[in-house]
Amino acid sequence: MKIAMINEFSQASKNDTVLTELKKVVEPMGHTVYNTGMSTEEAPLQLGEPGYLTYLNIGVQAAILLNSKAVDFVVTGCGTGQGALMACNMMPGVVCGYCIDPSDAYLFLQINNGNALALPYAKGFGWGADVNLRITFETAFGSPKGMGYPAERKESQNRNAAKLVEVKEAVSKPLLDALKAMDQDIVKKSFTSRFLECFYEGCQDDEIKAFVDSYVK
Repeated sequence: MKIAMINEFSQASKNDTVLTELKKVVEPMGHTVYNTGMSTEEAPLQLGEPGYLTYLNIGVQAAILLNSKAVDFVVTGCGTGQGALMACNMMPGVVCGYCIDPSDAYLFLQINNGNALALPYAKGFGWGADVNLRITFETAFGSPKGMGYPAERKESQNRNAAKLVEVKEAVSKPLLDALKAMDQDIVKKSFTSRFLECFYEGCQDDEIKAFVDSYVK
């Protein structure tokens, strides 16, 4: 599995901690992690500068990476986790769950079978935060998704999760139409160097690739 880790400007100082704990858990499982978020290297950047990411940019990055199949899963977050959650879920092809603790990760992935998690990186992120992250990631990636909880409800839960994807596709614009309808400054400033490295390494959709190319080449 290929996993993108994305965070915005206010949590740049948490980038290294989250990335370290995520890699510590999933790399031994054979998964690959890409860091496309904002780190302390970019922390002095100001709003409007290239590389300065808000939760709106998180939604753009997550949607492009998942829909192009450049990655299989997104781990994201902001101060409360709510902005990242909303920005991801308004985009086609992204089903994001809110995750405060390991049980949230487990139940969301077993019942709702999504492809992204949004975590709060400021609220309650104190002593033992690294431990909570580690156990959350162990829970999220340590067992197959969509197994149901309780187990006897697996069939109906999987059916509802699939139906949610169908409904979202029916009520949403296609991805590229949605991106073209957005403020183009938000789209363009989502294309940071780390994002582009991840995208071009794994993109499997020529139409999405041509769209990104038109902004950066």
